Amino acid sequence: MTTTPVTKIQITRIKSGIGSKQNHRETLRSLGLKKIGDTVVRDNDVITQGMVRTVAHMITVEEAK
Repeated sequence: MTTTPVTKIQITRIKSGIGSKQNHRETLRSLGLKKIGDTVVRDNDVITQGMVRTVAHMITVEEAK
């Protein structure tokens, strides 16, 4: 069984959660993004991709270096 190397993505919060849906605020918190400008590096797996898709309008995503 061969394993593929896990890629990392860098996620940065760019918008406020005020006025957004409760689900979106909880997703941002689950990603570890508490304030505008916070950045986290996460594995690019299926779960993270789903969370990123949910709040795509509030974050920017780049490949981690």
